[in-house]
Amino acid sequence: QVHLVESGGGSVQAGSSLRLSCSTSISVFEFNAMRWYRQTPGEEREMVAMLTVGDRSDYADSVKGRFTIGRDNANTVYLQMNSLKPEDTAVYYCNSNILRQNFWGQGTQVTVTS
Repeated sequence: QVHLVESGGGSVQAGSSLRLSCSTSISVFEFNAMRWYRQTPGEEREMVAMLTVGDRSDYADSVKGRFTIGRDNANTVYLQMNSLKPEDTAVYYCNSNILRQNFWGQGTQVTVTS
């Protein structure tokens, strides 16, 4: 069974950095892509970063130049978040897929105060 577990969230001041990690129960290379989403109350989840098995990355315009997605090892994907802004406050979710089957973690809260 596939499990995704996020960690690394917390409360920081604007301008700070955080590094989120997503640990997977199978090799990340088994997935078509790894993604980070975020969600605030009353809003839909938005994708902030994606990394394909072929190492192609993509970012939401709101985080380009500040966030970086990558792999620490075969079972961990990270999201390095720099120059954090209050509008980055959200629950961040790790997501992956194998063909049409989607997998989600439980989410980790990131709070950025001004």
